[in-house]
Amino acid sequence: MPTTHVIPLDRETIHGHFSTDLAPVVTVDPGDSVTFQALAAFWHWDAGGRWLDDLQPVLDDGHPLTGPIAVRGARAGGTLEVRIDVVRPRNWGVTFAGERPLEWQLDGAIGVTADGAQSVALAPFLGVIGMPPPEPGVHSTTPPRRFGGNVDCKELTAGATLLLPIGVDGALLSAGDGHAAQGDGEVSGTAIECPLDEVRLTLGLRPDLDLRMPVARTDSAWIALGFDHDLDVAADMALETMLDLMQREHGLGRERALALASVCVDLRVTQVVNEAKGVHAVLRHDALTA
Repeated sequence: MPTTHVIPLDRETIHGHFSTDLAPVVTVDPGDSVTFQALAAFWHWDAGGRWLDDLQPVLDDGHPLTGPIAVRGARAGGTLEVRIDVVRPRNWGVTFAGERPLEWQLDGAIGVTADGAQSVALAPFLGVIGMPPPEPGVHSTTPPRRFGGNVDCKELTAGATLLLPIGVDGALLSAGDGHAAQGDGEVSGTAIECPLDEVRLTLGLRPDLDLRMPVARTDSAWIALGFDHDLDVAADMALETMLDLMQREHGLGRERALALASVCVDLRVTQVVNEAKGVHAVLRHDALTA
């Protein structure tokens, strides 16, 4: 029977970098779930101040992430399946742009600015879901990579499934960086940054998939992701990954897939602020019929 593992919010389960040297806080079987709470990107739980004061230079310079979570049977070169079951924010958030932060009150499906002047619909998701690259050393949480990380794709709300190439045996997944809402691009560098009262992820392995870059499936679409310092290269990577997907899912040749992609695939800018920029290619389930 699948098990749900509860990861407590404490100093031993939180880290601010990716590294193969980090010991897993829990080891799960494929099909198991993990549930945890998450700090806001700047290490806050409450709006008034940081959750702890003993942050270490370099090791805690990045987003506060829960993990690593090891998955039995995960091998470098394989594919990890991350089903996003629950992402539930706390009651506050903040967006930074210039000198004055924009504070938000979060209430269910709506976020309202602290002065009540504006409101937005909420669509919470985890900004960071990823694994360390295989190279030794400390790796920043800022840029997204082939193995995931700071993807910041607003489509990855509860109900979505993210598929990630695995870089190291055991997977060593970490996640965090709550966003209550975000626009494509994340143009100020921040979304509605917020802590999360509850996250639940279900983890699996997909030995049938060999991915060049991450892909995701939502209720409405397939999504292929590309990351690079050059936005044009990121777009090419997202497109090539989508063509792989179309060939596999629809039995198409490469040239035919490209022609159809030009008709029914949308390229969207995921974010332009995380060192490596992101593009996601979107193929709606109802866009292409047999």
